[in-house]
Amino acid sequence: MKTLVLGGARSGKSAHAEGLLPADGPATYLATARRVPGDAEWDARIATHVDRRPATWRTVEVPDTESLVAALSTARADDPPLLLDDVATWLTGALDDAAAWTEPGVTVAAERARLVEAVAACAAPLVVVSAEVGLGVVPATRSGRLFRDELGAVNASLAEVSTEVLLLVAGLPLRLR
Repeated sequence: MKTLVLGGARSGKSAHAEGLLPADGPATYLATARRVPGDAEWDARIATHVDRRPATWRTVEVPDTESLVAALSTARADDPPLLLDDVATWLTGALDDAAAWTEPGVTVAAERARLVEAVAACAAPLVVVSAEVGLGVVPATRSGRLFRDELGAVNASLAEVSTEVLLLVAGLPLRLR
């Protein structure tokens, strides 16, 4: 079973995704956030996420495509469920690594394909969280348009390989599939 949970900023998507997994059983939380030395506010956001997870959950930091694909690819059907949170944060790092922000024409299509293939092939139950950014205006900057376009493409591809797709709006889940 693969569930994709989409939502805007502060829509409740992560908390809802966490609620899809057993609170009293084991789970593996795949955290895509990259730690930023000296950024206390970012550290506090990460700590808030960590603090609300049950003690029975294990956290694995997967801040790059290699580690994320490896974690998904090595999961077995009898493993505890996985929660991947979140694709937008992973994408930001992938765009950083490719220098796509400053090099026009650079994409992360290969990384996107590797992620989608790994999600599709993941044998363990999997919940994937991603931001939905395609509901607003066209961003005024090239980097904003690049991010919106790349995230829209990866979300659409992930939806294709997911059994269930949910959209969180104002904290309310809407079942899309």
